[in-house]
Amino acid sequence: MLYDIRLHLHYDYAAAAGGGRHQVRVLPQTIAGVQRVIAASLSFQPTPAERADFSDFFGNNVTSIAFRDAHEELDIGMSARVSVSRPEPGLDVSPDIHGLRAELDAVHSLSASAPHHFLAASDYAGIDAAITDYARESLAGSTVATAVDLCNRIHRDFTYDGKATTVQTRAGDAFALKRGVCQDFSHIMIAGLRGLGIPAGYVSGFLRTIPPKGKPRLEGADAMHAWVKAWCGRDAGWQEFDPTNGMRASNDHITVGYGRDYSDVAPIVGVLKTTGGQVGEQAVDVIPVAA
Repeated sequence: MLYDIRLHLHYDYAAAAGGGRHQVRVLPQTIAGVQRVIAASLSFQPTPAERADFSDFFGNNVTSIAFRDAHEELDIGMSARVSVSRPEPGLDVSPDIHGLRAELDAVHSLSASAPHHFLAASDYAGIDAAITDYARESLAGSTVATAVDLCNRIHRDFTYDGKATTVQTRAGDAFALKRGVCQDFSHIMIAGLRGLGIPAGYVSGFLRTIPPKGKPRLEGADAMHAWVKAWCGRDAGWQEFDPTNGMRASNDHITVGYGRDYSDVAPIVGVLKTTGGQVGEQAVDVIPVAA
């Protein structure tokens, strides 16, 4: 699939900011065998006094910007053309949970894609006894089957509700509510898998906004989306699951970044020299392009 993607982030400050420094993670990345970025651009208004582009530890595209002059609002625009061609899920060659632990012990790498980074509790996806107990009901004959079942159960048992949680909500709180958005459902699934000893991480990206003919619109299509990656063993490797929609990640999913949880791939983080609060808006268009 070929997509044109447009993202607009807008922030209004209650009082003029005398300066600020931010890191922005919204540019899609090229991933061998999965997706290719054909062209991409990122713009800011006002124009930052400093700008630097680099890749972080997990390989995500990061733009660091700094402002020195007073400004009352910030606009960020991103546009990209991306080709996505995910391989179809093959034969399930993943081990059961006991075999997975043995295969984990045999991994000695600490590279960005090493599963060891994605086993421990993180800020948004802590190891929670109630979530672990819930996830344990999904234990099946293989790691992939376990992840698929947990993904489908979260989709079935939880209600999509954009007003129930905030960007600061942690997995345990969203689990207690049984409501939330894609960020919450992803954190719950990550916490559940980690509680079982399955390495799991957070994927930030975009979801196709126009559904295939005759199929329902997918939830989460008007803003940046989130889903889950799980390490399913030496041969199966990393697999991706979307608990918000109860499905494997497909050609409708365009990846921006990977991390342990939302905090590693938040669209924008930083500091402002100001008083009072701020209001943010986000708009996303994902438009299929005829080949």
